[in-house]
Amino acid sequence: MNRPAAFLLIIALSAGSASQAIAQSLVADMSESSISITSNFTGKDILLFGAVDVPSDIVVIVQGPREKMVVRRKGRVSGIWMNRQSVTFPGVPAYYAVASNRPLDEIASQTVREQYRMGSTFLDFAVDASTPHLAGEELFEFREAIFRNKRRDKLYFETDNSVQFRERLFRTSIVFPTRAPEGDYTVTTYLLRDGMVIAEQLNPLQIRKAGFERKVFDLANQRPALYGIIAVLIALASGWLAAVAFRRS
Repeated sequence: MNRPAAFLLIIALSAGSASQAIAQSLVADMSESSISITSNFTGKDILLFGAVDVPSDIVVIVQGPREKMVVRRKGRVSGIWMNRQSVTFPGVPAYYAVASNRPLDEIASQTVREQYRMGSTFLDFAVDASTPHLAGEELFEFREAIFRNKRRDKLYFETDNSVQFRERLFRTSIVFPTRAPEGDYTVTTYLLRDGMVIAEQLNPLQIRKAGFERKVFDLANQRPALYGIIAVLIALASGWLAAVAFRRS
């Protein structure tokens, strides 16, 4: 079934034309399930839409692939700024976004939000075993550095009031910036009533390089020696052509 047909089906469900399916308290889908990164990729907005049996609260959480991050702190040594300490976090979500129909603290208690990781505050950043023990305040500073960098790159964000309802239908836009990393994403939609999660639905999303970029990426990772030789040959050819051009001018 194509996306427009799925959307029409959801409308039909919300209107009561399919009594069996309407028994489900939550139905959600996306306008696209994959994003292709090409040379002219400037970001992408994906529409998430759905229907509920009774208008309640909706929270959408999007998480990207896990990555290892090393956070370093600089200090002055003999008047020179240099790295003094580093902490390795092996499983940081490369992308994290939350959309909701109203502020999260009005939707659910802190206990519920912590249980379902609703908000970057509740993300669990485990520290690599090789990292020396850090006190709570010191570890907090390194975690905050991750949040600052991710928010600066528009890879972490939370948008209250971005889920819009029209009777029993809802919709929101998920924004993926130019720097959105390649990999497998999860889009989880939660339906809450009276502060409790009563239904959830997970939709997978993939971001992949495509076209010439995909071929270059595969070559660099699968045959690095050949990739290096080709890069050197291209650099030599470019230098020779530039020298010829300048000689003629």
